[in-house]
Amino acid sequence: MMKKMSIPTSKTSLVLFLCQIISALEVPLDSKLLEELSQPPTITQQSPKDYIVDPRENIVIQCEAKGKPPPSFSWTRNGTHFDIDKDAQVTMKPNSGTLVINIMNGGKAEAYEGVYQCTARNERGAAISNNIVIRPSRSPLWTKEKLEPNHVREGDSLVLHCRPPVGLPPPIIFWMDNAFQRLPQSERVSQGLNGDLYFSNVQPEDTREDYICYARFNHTQTIQQKQPISVKVFSMDSLNDTIAANLSDTDIYGAKPVTERQPVLLTPTGSTSTKVELRGNVLLLECIAAGLPTPVIRWIKEGGELPANRTFFENFKKTLKIIDVSEADSGNYKCTARNTLGSVHHVISVTVKAAPYWITAPRNLVLSPGEDGTLICRANGNPKPSISWLANGVPIAIAPEDPSRKVDGDTIIFSHVQERSSAVYQCNASNEYGYLLANAFVNVLAEPPRILTPANKLYQVIADSPALLDCAYFGSPKPEIEWFKGVKGSILRGNEYVFHDNGTLEIPVAQKNSAGTYTCVARNELGKIQNEVHLEIKDPTMIIKQPEYKVIQRYGQASFECIIKHDSTLLPTVTWLKDNDELPDDERFLVGKDNLTIMNVTDKDDGTYTCIVNTTLDSVSASAVLTVVAAPPTPAIIYARPNPPFDLELTGQLERSVELSWIPGDENNSPITNFVIEYEDALHEPGVWHYQTEVPGTQTTVQLKLSPYVNYSFRVIAVNKIGRSQPSEPSEQYLTKSASPDENPANVQGIGSEPDNLVITWEPLKGFQSNGPGLQYKVSWRQKDVDDEWTSVIVANVSKYIVSGTPTFVPYEVKVQALNDLGYAPEPSEVIGHSGEDLPMVAPGNVQVHVINSTLAKVHWDPVPLKTVRGHLQGYKVYYWKVQSLSRRSRRHVEKKILTFRGNKTFGMLPGLEPYSSYKLNVRVVNGKGEGPASPDKVFKTPEGVPSSPSFLKITNPTLDSLTLEWGSPTHPNGVLTSYTLKFQPINNTHELGPLVEIRIPANESSLILKNLNYSTRYKFYFNAQTSVGSGSQITEEAVTIMDEAMASRQVDIATQGWFIGLMCAVALLILILLIVCFIRRNKGGKYPVKEKEDAHADPEIQPMKEDDGTFGEYSDAEDHKPLKKGSRTPSDRTVKKEDSDDSLVDYGEGVNGQFNEDGSFIGQYSGKKEKEPAEGNESSEAPSPVNAMNSFV
Repeated sequence: MMKKMSIPTSKTSLVLFLCQIISALEVPLDSKLLEELSQPPTITQQSPKDYIVDPRENIVIQCEAKGKPPPSFSWTRNGTHFDIDKDAQVTMKPNSGTLVINIMNGGKAEAYEGVYQCTARNERGAAISNNIVIRPSRSPLWTKEKLEPNHVREGDSLVLHCRPPVGLPPPIIFWMDNAFQRLPQSERVSQGLNGDLYFSNVQPEDTREDYICYARFNHTQTIQQKQPISVKVFSMDSLNDTIAANLSDTDIYGAKPVTERQPVLLTPTGSTSTKVELRGNVLLLECIAAGLPTPVIRWIKEGGELPANRTFFENFKKTLKIIDVSEADSGNYKCTARNTLGSVHHVISVTVKAAPYWITAPRNLVLSPGEDGTLICRANGNPKPSISWLANGVPIAIAPEDPSRKVDGDTIIFSHVQERSSAVYQCNASNEYGYLLANAFVNVLAEPPRILTPANKLYQVIADSPALLDCAYFGSPKPEIEWFKGVKGSILRGNEYVFHDNGTLEIPVAQKNSAGTYTCVARNELGKIQNEVHLEIKDPTMIIKQPEYKVIQRYGQASFECIIKHDSTLLPTVTWLKDNDELPDDERFLVGKDNLTIMNVTDKDDGTYTCIVNTTLDSVSASAVLTVVAAPPTPAIIYARPNPPFDLELTGQLERSVELSWIPGDENNSPITNFVIEYEDALHEPGVWHYQTEVPGTQTTVQLKLSPYVNYSFRVIAVNKIGRSQPSEPSEQYLTKSASPDENPANVQGIGSEPDNLVITWEPLKGFQSNGPGLQYKVSWRQKDVDDEWTSVIVANVSKYIVSGTPTFVPYEVKVQALNDLGYAPEPSEVIGHSGEDLPMVAPGNVQVHVINSTLAKVHWDPVPLKTVRGHLQGYKVYYWKVQSLSRRSRRHVEKKILTFRGNKTFGMLPGLEPYSSYKLNVRVVNGKGEGPASPDKVFKTPEGVPSSPSFLKITNPTLDSLTLEWGSPTHPNGVLTSYTLKFQPINNTHELGPLVEIRIPANESSLILKNLNYSTRYKFYFNAQTSVGSGSQITEEAVTIMDEAMASRQVDIATQGWFIGLMCAVALLILILLIVCFIRRNKGGKYPVKEKEDAHADPEIQPMKEDDGTFGEYSDAEDHKPLKKGSRTPSDRTVKKEDSDDSLVDYGEGVNGQFNEDGSFIGQYSGKKEKEPAEGNESSEAPSPVNAMNSFV
């Protein structure tokens, strides 16, 4: 098939034609040159050979061509001239050969069926299109038929026939129920290639009355429905129940159980069959078998292997699919259906034929008068195609004779051509399966030399690198090229230069002495021309200190150095990468001028860090590895990344979706939080995996959206808190069908880079976004607000197109549309762009300055006319600088400051001025190209201000009653100093301030002696300077007068006195004695008759300790007193409140010596009733528990 192109205008259309030239003359792609050259017609766009049209819409038969002069168009229909002027329903588009047949206003599409051919003609020849066969689409209704219900025994096979109506093109078949839900299919139940529904064996659940076959006719977007088919499956249990109801108990009854059966092929029938397929098509072979259990299908190629990467199994492996078949795929393909009872096989003999395809398509020839050339047309096919030639659309045998032309089979030989030899030749290669038609012109030109490289072009290269100096040229006959160095230099020759056929001069190793001016001279028999270019040699960029290998402990700091040396005229940029990718977006990564620092390094910072230095001419890099180490933690539970998922399976394959399922691997003690699904496109980017989606860790199936023309494989990665697992093994491949693009390129922009051009850029579609082969872009533009037609060009493998020769800074409408071999994407939206900007022409006028105060001024100016901006108005820049200080009358280095005011502002504030100074300023307008001329300098002065603080304040020579002060004048007086002010006040031992004293000092003084001060006193001083405007900021200092020696001798440190040392020793001895007494009392603790009470109420934290083993013991009375009764807790008034604590003092007798410690624990003596038991009075009742004794001490 001929490659489709769409270029409706001829202004820049020669670009595409000249890309095909392979003759002795190569024509550079220079737009100005191309507009001046004559060109025979070339067909750039035409409708497909087999053109099926919608009978409800107008028929558009495309035919676009280019040439110089523009060609005229004519048509034939069914081999005879088609006079469109005699048919009111047919029109031809202006400046085009495209026909529009009006069907929507009463025309009949059937009346225009036929074979159409377009001819484009100008004075240099005629090009013809393919034969375009026009046929209207047909979507006939289903023929009515009486469908009997299908009664089938469980386990038997069944075929439900669809038999769709014959449409144009053939319909797509699918089975659904009354609820418009697709019927589920499996290895047991599936749809064949002919649309029939096959059951390998029926089951009771197959019983239903709404098996409906649908036929979808995509061209007319209609769906036809067959009448519902009823299926009733009789199970063995129901048959047995029926028989039992009609037989007596003595009868022997019972239907046979479901019988297992060995496989039998339902389609194809017999043991062998044949299949013919054309080269490049998709080969589909099918085997569907009946049997119980359900048979499994396997495919092999006898005497060979199934082609890798092109073989796919569909319909539960019942269909073998081989894409892009070639003659090598011919052979015998064997399918085998097998279950537990046996097997059956079928052999399909496949023969691959081929419609004609190009080996060498004829290429356009551009020749000079008197030159020789050839047109070669070689094609192959099965059977071998025949080759025939036409000249300007007429068989060459009856075409006008040309003595320079000789036909030799698939070759035309031209000798000593003249300008009258220009013509368009057609090569037709045909066999029984199709034909190819190619146009190729012979264009004979006589042109004097032209040099297309811009004059005085500057080349900059790095020393010791190759230098390539361009001299793009054109002429017919082909000019000779010579190079000279310098104004009067001799012709360049020798091994140190390489002269390329395209005119380029190469200096393989450029040195410093290679710099200079070079002259290129082009001459042929029609003339001579020359051009100068300039070469500059730059020093190479080097990394003189490279980053070094680092081993850093976790949470430490890592630093890499990258110190560079470069040519002073080049501006380097330094970029850091981690593992060949951008640095993480993390504030821990600090990039300095010549280093990279990583704070608080973690394990994920492990990797290779690369420093890349780029200039406009060269690039260097250096890398170092960072290893993060840490002491291994004590192992307890081992947490690890999960194991990869496995057993990936694809089901429910549709054109735009598929279901993926998997089995998770071991989570390794950390729950799986989510699964990440990635895909590989083996068709466009084999070996590259892309992110598809992710699902929660509890999900093991996902419905995936797919794009057309992608050969998908999927893999799954499990993620837990520790990290990501290794990827799973890839799933089986699934190739989606091609389609026209769904979307157009994004981020379309039209921005001029030069004052006379428009650069159209866009983000190209990614491989899977192409939706099909042959991705190209139709770039269109026209000047806005001007009644111009769209100018378009089709390009491929680029993301930029430059339109030259535009006026400066005018708006353009721009759009970019994607297309592929299957058609165009939706109509793109238009974007407004502008051609290139130029520098502004005039400066702002009427610049005025209003001084607001000593540090602030306001500047005004008149805006420049917008037409003189010649670009996008960015704003205005005010340049201002200090000329001199009026107080010091000394000039210094002028440092210009710049303030930018965005938009169309006509005033601005100038802050941060220095008081009492003289300034100058000017204003410039700014656009996207740069700054315009400056306005005349405007002079203004700032008034006086308050001074800065004195430069220093120093206090020296302290005496009993005086201090000497010295100071320096302010660094910035900001006017004429009038005086200084000194304030001071005493500070006592509690840091309280005393009365403030103020002294005024003349401006010419720089020191002062303060007298009559108090001895041994701290003073605080405040010092500032004044101008006529006011006081400046103050500086503070503190100083102390010296002490009287008699007073100093009376002050003694108390810590060195003997009485104080003796007192502290006595206190320490007393504390030691108390500790010893307490220890003795603790070891003599008695036993108490409160054992059971302690058992019931004891706090485990304060139970006594057994003396013999240190364990918790019991309290006991020496006379074995019984514990107090529970009733003894009741007070004399016989009332007990539930809120009262069970641990009240009543529980422990009537003693009143008990008390509570600060923490709430009870301490003191326990006592019984002594009146009734005098014998107990000899025993001690004072011994406290050892714990309470300690609490008492504390």
